[in-house]
Amino acid sequence: MLTLIGALCAPPSAAAPDIGPVGAVAAPDGPARAWLIADMDSGAILAGKDPYGSFAPASTIKVLLAMVVLDHLSPAAAVRANANHTKVECSCVGLVPGQVYTTRQLLEGLLMVSGNDAANLLGDMLGGYRAAIARMTAKAQSLGARNTRALSPSGLDGPGWESRTTAHDLAILFRRALAYPLIAHIMRQPTAMFPARSGYKQITNQNKLLQRYPGTLGGKTGYTNLAGDTFVSAAQRDGRRLVVAQLKGSGDLYGQAMRLFDWGFALPR
Repeated sequence: MLTLIGALCAPPSAAAPDIGPVGAVAAPDGPARAWLIADMDSGAILAGKDPYGSFAPASTIKVLLAMVVLDHLSPAAAVRANANHTKVECSCVGLVPGQVYTTRQLLEGLLMVSGNDAANLLGDMLGGYRAAIARMTAKAQSLGARNTRALSPSGLDGPGWESRTTAHDLAILFRRALAYPLIAHIMRQPTAMFPARSGYKQITNQNKLLQRYPGTLGGKTGYTNLAGDTFVSAAQRDGRRLVVAQLKGSGDLYGQAMRLFDWGFALPR
């Protein structure tokens, strides 16, 4: 019997062995220390490596923030940025103190270019830093991602306040995030117009699978010194949808994700 994402929750310290369909060609390994591939619709796990190992998520945690934002805020809600929102380690979308932004614009900056400044402002819209991370962790728990703990809205980490997740949990979160129509739409946008000091500027989606892999539904990249490279993505082919989560990488996670998608789509249903 195949395990379902969200149905089995091991302790964060548990390192599960590689898993996959009996008799199938082995799933392609790669530079991610922990990874998982699952069916988006049924939740069935097709294969994984250390899927319950605990790692820092970096900016992949922003998909969790995006869900919490849409649970509590209207996409049309407007807010004015201040200098505190821009005082953050970048990547940044380039917030301008005094400029007014809508929730939707901030979500585009958050999900398309991984704006840590956008994450700061969205956190304030949710009631402040502590309220935002409390809501993020509660949301993860409610979805079955019980080994996920958010300690910053952006995924940035530091001594004593590292966010944690697992490949299993990250697959759950991304699967649920794509059920939000606006998140799914933003994830597929190649570009968007974002308010600038004068008029608008064009921002470009950082997810390179949009150009490299036909059928890509979306993806979220991440990197910090602690987390290494992280990536979560989804794709569809012939009516089938798959999700891939990768943590603690040090190489071409795009290449590994594409090989895993090809492997998964080749499996019999």
